[in-house]
Amino acid sequence: MPPKAPLPWGQLPSTALLPARTLLPSLALSPTTTTLAYTPIRTVMRFKKSIDPKSSRFNHRHNAGPLESTTTAALARKQVTTPLRTGLFGVKRGMSSVYDPETGKREACTVLQFDRNEVVAHKTRNKNGYWAVQIGAGAKDPGNVTRPLLGHFAAAGVSAKRWVGEFRVAGKEGLKVEVGEGLGASWFSEGQYVDVRGVSKGKGFAGGMKRHGFGGQPASHGQSLMHRGMGSAGGSQGSGSRVLPGKRMPGNMGAERVTVKNLKVLKVDEKNGIVVVNGAVPGPKYQIIRVQDAIGKPWPKGPMSLEEVVPVNSLTGAEAPKTEKAKATA
Repeated sequence: MPPKAPLPWGQLPSTALLPARTLLPSLALSPTTTTLAYTPIRTVMRFKKSIDPKSSRFNHRHNAGPLESTTTAALARKQVTTPLRTGLFGVKRGMSSVYDPETGKREACTVLQFDRNEVVAHKTRNKNGYWAVQIGAGAKDPGNVTRPLLGHFAAAGVSAKRWVGEFRVAGKEGLKVEVGEGLGASWFSEGQYVDVRGVSKGKGFAGGMKRHGFGGQPASHGQSLMHRGMGSAGGSQGSGSRVLPGKRMPGNMGAERVTVKNLKVLKVDEKNGIVVVNGAVPGPKYQIIRVQDAIGKPWPKGPMSLEEVVPVNSLTGAEAPKTEKAKATA
């Protein structure tokens, strides 16, 4: 078989194959021009690239920018929900009732007593990575305290404390209370709102009806020894291969940390170290309670340092006369 002739790639096709209105009028019917000048041009395919990351649907606000993973950005996000000043440790003494002077209604209240709250240490951003005030409350036999902790108390110039904990503050302004200074009930003012945290009462092992409010099984019509049973736990994946985590079932009830928000301070007694708040507080009597300014209400115009504290005489709410140190700073 004879070899095929090479194809004329540089020649124009026959005039019969060209359209009537050709795009190359100067070359289509020219008898002298039989080849086309072809210059190859190398191009680079470009893709549209966005260097700005998109906002995540997990943000607090959908129109906000992407979250940063630095410690500085984390503190900035918590700036809004971190109180401006420290809180205190209180002991739940019991419940009572008082008449609200604004509404005239009789409201249930809880009596909290603050026992020898003193500043033990400061936590700073440069050294510890956050701002906080370490508070110690109560009293403890030094013989039952470890030597490292005794040295920690001695460096602060305070006695051995039974409870020690930290209260986060928004910035350096919350560290105006000096190490070794004592804070009492006048740290809070009447009418402000506080958040309280404590360990709830332990109920032991409880069934589904008591722990989660299940309705139980029918009280008659063939039920035997299952009146308070929870019933089926569900098929789950694989028709019962396992029980999904978080399934509400009988188990240990209570004895967990509970936060009650926005409790109003009704009375303040600086002499006896008592603060009365409305509503219930988690835990039994003599339970230690953490009390701090409410994050769900506007920040109170309370004292930021010990010099700004205005003592209160008794439950009448009358302000005590200022001391010579308070007069000098005023």
